Amino acid sequence: MPVKGIGVMSLEVLIREGESQDSLLKRFQRMVQAAGVLREAKTHRHFMSKRDAARLKAKRSARSRRLGK
Repeated sequence: MPVKGIGVMSLEVLIREGESQDSLLKRFQRMVQAAGVLREAKTHRHFMSKRDAARLKAKRSARSRRLGK
């Protein structure tokens, strides 16, 4: 049963003729990085309410203003 609101990212890597498993794994890892799968997973690792997300965003914004960025 799919969970509402969570998208499904599917990556498919087919082995090429004469390709080693190491190069296949490296290609897969590059695809995962390019697609941002790990970054997306980390952002959804823990539930955060909208209020907490807004508080964190304000805190980061204030810090960047203090540092002059």
